[in-house]
Amino acid sequence: MAGEAPDLLSFDDAPRDRELHHPPWFKLSFLDLREDLGDAIAGGKRGLMVYFEQENCGYCKALLEINLAQPEIARYARTHFDVVAIDIWGDREVTDMAGRTLSERQYAVRERTNFTPSIIFYDASGIEVFRLRGYYPPYTFRAALEFIADRHHERESFRDYLARADPPAKFDRADLNNEAFFAPPPYALDRSRLPADRPLAVFFEQRDCHSCDVLHSEPLADEETRRLLSAMEVVQLDMWSDTPVVAPDGVSRTAAQWAAELDVFFAPTIVFFDETGVERIRIDSVVRMYRLARVLEYVIEHGYADGLTYQQWHGRRPALP
Repeated sequence: MAGEAPDLLSFDDAPRDRELHHPPWFKLSFLDLREDLGDAIAGGKRGLMVYFEQENCGYCKALLEINLAQPEIARYARTHFDVVAIDIWGDREVTDMAGRTLSERQYAVRERTNFTPSIIFYDASGIEVFRLRGYYPPYTFRAALEFIADRHHERESFRDYLARADPPAKFDRADLNNEAFFAPPPYALDRSRLPADRPLAVFFEQRDCHSCDVLHSEPLADEETRRLLSAMEVVQLDMWSDTPVVAPDGVSRTAAQWAAELDVFFAPTIVFFDETGVERIRIDSVVRMYRLARVLEYVIEHGYADGLTYQQWHGRRPALP
C-alpha cells in the first residue's frame, strides 16, 4: 500500500450533496440477480459484482472518480465482471441468488453491508466468493479484481495473495506510528472469564504503510476521535509480527496468527470487541474522521444491542445540520 499519493486517501467523508452516478458500462438491471449473473456468464465474464452505494457518500465518490476513473482498472473490471448497483436505502425490488424477493434496503441490511461502497463478488454458480467493505486504494482494489478474475480465491486467502504480490515490510523500515492512547504490552486481552469494563479496539497495522500514516496524521489526530477512544481499551499490533497476545477468547497467539485467523488483509484494520470479547464490527478499509467517529459511537453506545446493524443504527440517527 506504500507509495499511494496522499490525495487518494485524504478526502472529506462527511455527508455532502453527492448524487448517485455510475459509469455507462454498469449494467442496467431489473435487479433479478440470477438473470444478471446469467447474462454476465453468457458474455464470457467471470461473475457478477453487486455494488452497494448511497447518496452523499464520499467513499463511493472516491471509488468512482479515483479507482474506476483509471482506464486500466475500468477496462479490467468491465472485461471480467458485470456490475449491478444497489442503493442501501432504496425501495426497488431485488431478487437474490436463491430467488427470494426483498427491497434494496432489506437486502443491504441482510448482507450487513455496513459501509458504502461495499462489493459482493458472485462466481458463475451464484456463490459469494469475496466481498470488499469500504473504499480501498487503487492498488488494493485492482488486486481484488485480479484475485477473483484469476481464481486465486480458490487456492488462497486475499491476505496471502497480497502478501505474495507485495511482501510486508519487517524490521528494515520505519516503525509503526505510536500513540499515547495505545495500551503497552503485555497484551492480555482475555474477556472470556470476566467481562471488561470497556469495549476493545484493536488496530492491526504494518510498517511502511501509507494508509496507516494517513490514519494517524488526520483521523487519530482529531480531538473528538481521541475523546471517543478514551472510553475504550485500545491496542496496536503489527499484523505480521510475532508479538504474543492473549486474545479476547483467552487463547494465546502471535499477532500474525491472530490477524490471519481474523482474515485481516488491509492495513490499517480496526476490529472492535464488546466487553465480553465478541467482535461487533470492523473497519478494514480506508477510514476518515466522520465514519471513524460514528463507528466508535456505535460500539460505545452498544448500538448493536437490539440486533441493529451499523447501517440500521446510523440510519436512525438525526441528520447533520
